[in-house]
Amino acid sequence: MVNGYSLDPHPRANFAKEEFAVVRIPRVKRDRVPAASVEIVADLETAIAQADPDNKFYPAKVVGPARSSEGTMLYYIIDLYSDL
Repeated sequence: MVNGYSLDPHPRANFAKEEFAVVRIPRVKRDRVPAASVEIVADLETAIAQADPDNKFYPAKVVGPARSSEGTMLYYIIDLYSDL
């Protein structure tokens, strides 16, 4: 359970796991983002290097993917490094 959400991985996925990513979000106060707005990267340094806050791309630690109740694949934001 993450931030009160139950993670229900895609049927073909073994489990939802924590990873570093660059996420595109319209506002910093988001706790989940569509999978299409997430680019998984190797580590935090890579996420920071690829971030572009002026265009709303932020480095983050995410967990997922998980299917929402609406059937959309989502990633949940564990840490958002918006102040780097």
